[in-house]
Amino acid sequence: MANNLYVIAAEGRSRKSVVVLGLMQLLLKQLSKVAFFRPIINKSKDRDTRDYNINLIKEHFGLVIPYEDTYVYTLDEAWELINRGQRTELLENIFDRFRRLEAEYDFILCEGTDFTGNDEAIEFGLNLDIAANLGCPVVFVANAAGKGVNEIMDSTGMTLDLMDEKGLDLVACLINRASISCGEQEEIKAALRRRAGQLVTGILPEDATLARPSTADVSRWLNGKVLCGGNRLDTLVADYLVAAMQVGNFLGYLTPGSLIITPGDREDIVLACLASRLSPSFPEISGIVLSGGMSPHSNILRLLNNLTDVSIPVILAEGHTFQTMQIITSHYGRIEPGDKRKINTAIGHFDRNVDGAEIAGRVVNRKSSKMTPRMFEYTLLEKAKQEKMRIVLPEGRDERILHAADALLRRGVAELIILGDPARMSLEARNLGLDLSAATLIDPLRSPLLDDYARSYHELRKHKGISPEQARDLILDPTYFGTMMVHKGDADGMVSGAVNTTAHTIRPAFEIIRARSAEATVSSVFFMCLKDRVLVFGDCAVIPNPTPQELANVAVNAAETAAVFGVTPRVAMLSYSTGSSGKGADVDKVKEATTLAKKLAPDLLLEGPMQYDAAIDATVASTKMPGNPVAGQATVFIFPDLNTGNNTYKAVQRAADAIAIGPVLQGLKKPVNDLSRGANVADIINTVAITAIQAQAVKKAATSANAPTK
Repeated sequence: MANNLYVIAAEGRSRKSVVVLGLMQLLLKQLSKVAFFRPIINKSKDRDTRDYNINLIKEHFGLVIPYEDTYVYTLDEAWELINRGQRTELLENIFDRFRRLEAEYDFILCEGTDFTGNDEAIEFGLNLDIAANLGCPVVFVANAAGKGVNEIMDSTGMTLDLMDEKGLDLVACLINRASISCGEQEEIKAALRRRAGQLVTGILPEDATLARPSTADVSRWLNGKVLCGGNRLDTLVADYLVAAMQVGNFLGYLTPGSLIITPGDREDIVLACLASRLSPSFPEISGIVLSGGMSPHSNILRLLNNLTDVSIPVILAEGHTFQTMQIITSHYGRIEPGDKRKINTAIGHFDRNVDGAEIAGRVVNRKSSKMTPRMFEYTLLEKAKQEKMRIVLPEGRDERILHAADALLRRGVAELIILGDPARMSLEARNLGLDLSAATLIDPLRSPLLDDYARSYHELRKHKGISPEQARDLILDPTYFGTMMVHKGDADGMVSGAVNTTAHTIRPAFEIIRARSAEATVSSVFFMCLKDRVLVFGDCAVIPNPTPQELANVAVNAAETAAVFGVTPRVAMLSYSTGSSGKGADVDKVKEATTLAKKLAPDLLLEGPMQYDAAIDATVASTKMPGNPVAGQATVFIFPDLNTGNNTYKAVQRAADAIAIGPVLQGLKKPVNDLSRGANVADIINTVAITAIQAQAVKKAATSANAPTK
């Protein structure tokens, strides 16, 4: 097998960037060093202009490959060499750059040209020659936009014949932008299988949102000036509408997502657009472009800028209306590096319609023995997607939660229940350009579940003197309501803490969900993502001064948690002393905890007491604990108390530039996890994925426990 792959299209606007994004994500889950290579980039007179495709992949995935190593020629330079009869030199120079990358990286994902030239057939032939010269397996992306079944099959068949003639190793044929029925899709797949049974096939339906430009794109194309609504420039444009009529007639032409183009002195149109945004009976427009370089009266701008709840992007363009329209329609929407919404949509679209794992399995001949933070985070999302769990988010009033929910839903990571005022959340989502249509929005005060939840909480806590009235008041709190949803099986897990304190998140879980057993210990771990591996630290957030039994429980639970997330558990019970070299109450506690933990899990690789350096450094371990299977290669680190654990995880996080994911609670009957109040959107996404994976493990354990014995 090869350690490279070439993505090729046969014509322009195939939207192969969707396929490249999906494949790169798959590869980075398995390999720590992946290069992106475009032998020939789009033609450009300015060599300093960054190639769009390279920029997208480098920035989104944080690739460290230098930009100058990602390509060899611009399209203009390539044609100049070919026209001078130097095609062989061109191919040799591309081959040399490719071989240098092979020596440095685990895998090279290549992408062909974008067909911005005048002769697509010649350009396609050049792509085939390059792929053949490099010896790369090929993924072919066919453009099905506007084509029927017969046209798709005919054009695809001709292309595959050309690839056969070149002797290319075709791994997959992906039909992109298809607007055909499910039955027609199966007809095409069957025809491709008859032609080449081992071919991976996939049909990606047309997704209009991926082709739609944002108002930021339009502003950039026009070199426009944003007069107001700068916080809404990510709004997608579905259609263009030139407003030349009187207001009454103009309003009848509005459609959802329309971008209104009108001269800057048509203040009546501007005010009509503002009124339409305030009225639920008119569709929501995406923005306004004012042509002719004429800005509205200052009072009109003041009105627009101070109505923040109905913020509309207004862009000033210098050209007259016809020129402005010409510029806009000559461009098309792309997936920009910072457009998380489109990127998540694209990757989710790829995952749903393509067997990417099968493609990767055919071309990756070795997996990295290292686990990078990126690989771990991607693995989290993939594990969560394997069986969607229902995760409740009780802090729907927080904008970060809504952004994270949008991303999670687009990627298909989990089913989401968001607590709060549905009308307010829907309005906020609309203003932010988010899509929460697939989420369940619940207001605890108006929920039909409220009375049942209040009675259940009263039964659980009446021995503590909680009255029915107090129970109802507490259950109205979204955190208590969400926790009861998990307890009653209406949700599989909960993530909170972006707004609430850790105590407010954990207390309801202790009261309602409770520990797995009377002997169990509820504790926490952090996943510490270092540059080349993932470690598990516990307990760093819950138990201030654990007893030996609690410490033993933390260790065994942390090992179980590590295993659930793909980290092979080798547990180090930490102390200021290694082995029998030290004495004192603190060392004795760790010794006793180690003995108890070994009784609880006799097959677990666990050792202690051990100093941190002996646990993590093989050289130190060879001196202090020679031959020990844990020393020098520990993956799970159990700290003797909260003071040590909390300070150490923060020190490692800062000193080693590590990513700390957590705290992840363990020991509860069902998963509830706490966010830092400084959590960003990525932290929330990771925590939801972790909670979903824990919920999968709970469900699996329950299924196994209830399975009939023979």
